[in-house]
Amino acid sequence: MNDDPRAVQFVGAGPGAADLLTVRAARMLADAEVVLYPGSYLDAEVLAHCSPDAELVDTGDMDLDAIVARLVEAHRAGHRVVRLVSGDPSVYSAVSEQTRRLDGAGVPWAITPGVPAYAAAAARVGRELTVPLVAQSVVLTRTQQRSTAMPETEQLSAFAATRATLVLHLAITRVRELMTELAPHYGADCPVVVVYRASQPAERVLRGTVADIADAVEAADLRQAAVVLVGRALADRPDPQAGESHLYDPARDRAAKRMGGRR
Repeated sequence: MNDDPRAVQFVGAGPGAADLLTVRAARMLADAEVVLYPGSYLDAEVLAHCSPDAELVDTGDMDLDAIVARLVEAHRAGHRVVRLVSGDPSVYSAVSEQTRRLDGAGVPWAITPGVPAYAAAAARVGRELTVPLVAQSVVLTRTQQRSTAMPETEQLSAFAATRATLVLHLAITRVRELMTELAPHYGADCPVVVVYRASQPAERVLRGTVADIADAVEAADLRQAAVVLVGRALADRPDPQAGESHLYDPARDRAAKRMGGRR
């Protein structure tokens, strides 16, 4: 973390609920003099953490260069600046592009993590995404339509072949074709959960399977701000193949663990 008090702060706003920010994020918003935020993806209540005197800038209609120019301008004017990003800055936040430009301008910056949308979605439906002997990996990925090209090595079929729990971002308008692609790997009966605007007042949860979730999504007319979770770990009933964690196994030799493996 950059300790410069005037560093531009990239802050994860969490999935949207005003009470799902970290304590650090809330403190930074309260102290900020200029806050840039993604209005399309953020519940307005999050901004209640800001000072009444802060300048609030909705970046919804701004391109990347315009956003960075505003960050640089505010920093050079001596203001404490926060750039809010939805969810967590480590995933699909364009932080790498923005910080690269700030480096070029000689502007210091730091990052504060946030609650990712997929974690809020999993909590909403009460599911662990890693169930022993069912799924021990979670793949966070997105799909390509009117967006940046995906690397050739990151095709959805390659991820699907692992049968890990899939978290699909930016995929809500392509659910039908994506489920067709996933069916040979996960099976038509594999559970799927769609959470729209997780934790926000407009939140909606759709449950289904690879075979029928597209019908539910189309009927609900969902077009943005949703995550799609796919995998056997999402089943309503315990998977008969599920095991239990070795960490908490009653038969585990905890004495040896405390001694660092020494007898």
